[in-house]
Order: sequence, then structure tokens, then C-alpha cells
Amino acid sequence: MAGSLPLAAAQTLPADLYAGTLVGRAWVPEQSGRPAGPAVVALRDDGVYDISAAAPTMTALLESLDPVARARQTPGRRIGALDDLLANSAAGPLDRSRPWLLAPCDLQVIKAAGVTFATSMIERVIEERAKGDPAGAARIREHILGNIGNLADIKPGTEQAAELKNLLIRQDLWSQYLEVGIGPDAEIFTKAPVLSALGTGADIGLHPGSDWNNPEPEVVLSVNSRGQVRGAMLGNDVNLRDFEGRSALLLSKAKDNNGSCALGPFLRLFDQTFGLDDVRKEIVRLRVEGEEGFVLEGTSSMDQITRDPLDLVGQTLNASHQYPDGFVLFLGTLFAPIQDRGAPGAGFTHKEGDLVRISSLRLGTLSNRVSRSDRIPPWSFGLSALMANLAERGLLFSPA
Repeated sequence: MAGSLPLAAAQTLPADLYAGTLVGRAWVPEQSGRPAGPAVVALRDDGVYDISAAAPTMTALLESLDPVARARQTPGRRIGALDDLLANSAAGPLDRSRPWLLAPCDLQVIKAAGVTFATSMIERVIEERAKGDPAGAARIREHILGNIGNLADIKPGTEQAAELKNLLIRQDLWSQYLEVGIGPDAEIFTKAPVLSALGTGADIGLHPGSDWNNPEPEVVLSVNSRGQVRGAMLGNDVNLRDFEGRSALLLSKAKDNNGSCALGPFLRLFDQTFGLDDVRKEIVRLRVEGEEGFVLEGTSSMDQITRDPLDLVGQTLNASHQYPDGFVLFLGTLFAPIQDRGAPGAGFTHKEGDLVRISSLRLGTLSNRVSRSDRIPPWSFGLSALMANLAERGLLFSPA
């Protein structure tokens, strides 16, 4: 039902429930003399367990030699049933006497790869040509598709891609988005500051100056400092099409605002039930429900990505750039909404109160409600607060 965001384990967990190794983060209130604070948690069929004594941060867990064994073998402390945590995580006033879920990353840098699918690449070219005006997008889309055709079979960085680039330049259709879409170098940017991501159930934020925006449903990898991909989750790379369309130099304002990054619902670690080959085949589904009854649905199939996930990881962490605490990496999306919500040809844009659900069979469902960046709670718990909190709880260490 639009306007409300009920969350329950049955609608949030992966299709195989607890068969995989599911970890996350939760805010745990003060209890029995233990100070309140964020904790790394393991999800088990009998409840949610705080394992922060063995992994004080998600980074510490992923840097360990065997994160799966640590998550499964640490007894931990039960903090409640998953249904109860989800109910308290749903958008609305939090009961701070009970735990709730957070985004399943902490010290990792939040990175994103852009223009990794042919369809969304074309939409970026259209945004650029439309200068952020959704009304002119339909006409420009018809013109560009008629001249460019299907780019899905073009492998970036190849001789075939170089020949296409020269052809498009001669036709005055070349774009900076095509450069990163079919050229040798991927677009890798910082999506959001460390610790700023929101978890499932939270209100996400749109910049109040945006009139053309959309969700971007994506698979997100979690990678440690050694470049080892440890697991995957879902993400919403909330995007302002009008800001970026006016100028690519406005990318940071289009991408990085209060509440513009959601991750979750959990991180599924790579184990015998789930691995990178499963990520390469994952189908991500999106459903947006508006308070006026509008419904938008779409899918993003990872087998259509133009760059392999490991190529994107290698273009992020390499001899030229390191991440001592690891990083999470949005892999991009095939989905680019063009369904009209209002006037014909105006396309899709969010409205406040929209419910956004991003789901896949192996990663579960990430659910959020849309609000404005200046109306949701301001981000206030940063690195200094985390370090002070870990010290207060006696967890400021890196276990072997």
C-alpha cells in the first residue's frame, strides 16, 4: 500500500531464506550496561545475532581470512527476531529502545560504476542533449536510437568500439557518456561519503531543486583492501537526471545528497551457495508505487552488462589507487525509466511518498520511501562518532 512501508522477513529475505551467509549492521540500544551503538550482525533462522565482539566493523569482518567462518561460527548475542528489527526499521518514528537495521557497510568507501549498460548509456546521452529538460527527451531519444541502433554487443575498449567512436564523431553524435560506455576506461566515481548510506526501511532523499529524477536499482559488490570480492547486496543509486543533464560537472550534486544512497537489505557473503558467477546472472527487479496509484516496474539483468564486474573492481582498486578499509561498488543498471507519469512525453520522475522496492532472488528486497534531502533526518553519525562509540564499547581493535 502506497504511503506506508511495512517490512517483514518473508518479503525481505532471499528466496532461499537463510541458506546463504547473511550479515548486516544494526543499531543496538543500551542494554544491561552495554552502551548503544552500531553492531555487525549475522542473520540466522532463529534470530539476529550481534557478532561485533569478533568483528567490530564490517571492514574488520571482510578483512579477516575467512569472513564466512567468522560469521557462522561466532556465537554472538541475540538481539531479536528479524521481523521485529524490520518493523522498527520501516520509515517512520524509530523506537530507540529497540534495535533497527542499518546499511551493511561502514568504513568502506562507497564507489559506483556508471554507464555500464547500453540502454542506460543511451539515456545519459539523451539527458546530455536535453540539457536536463524531460519534455524534450522523447524526441531526442527517437533521433539518437534511429542513428546509433543497438550497442549491446559492443565490447568496450575493442577495435570495433574504436571504429564506432569514429563513426559517431563524424555523425556529430559522440558524447562523453559514450566515451566511458564503450571506451577503454570505465566511469568510477565516489557515490557517497563513508557511513552516509541508509539501510532498508529508511526514507531516502531527493534534492529539493530536482524535478526529474529516478531510482537506479543495482547490484553492489563488497570488496576488501586486497581486492577480494567478499559478497554482494542491492543498492539504490538515487539519481537526479535534470542536474546531471545540465552538466556532467554536476555529477556530485546529482548523486551525493542527504539520503541519496540506500544499501541492503543485507550483505550476502560469497560461500558455497552464492558467488560471482551468480552475480553475473542476477536479475534485479524494481517496483515503484506512488500515493496516487501510479506503479512503475522494471528489471535490470546483469548478463547484459558491458563490463565484467571484476574489470570494474580492477579499474577501482589497482596500483594507482588503494582502499585500506575496502570499498563497496555499485555495478550500474540496465534500467532507465521512460514511462510517462504525468504529461505525455514528460517521462518518469519521483514524487514524495513513493515506495521503492528493489529485489532479486538471491539478495532479497531493499525497501525505501521517497522524501526530500532537507526533510529527512540529517546525517550526523560520522567517523569520529563511530570511533568514539567503538572505544566506549571496548571494541576499538582489529581481531585476527
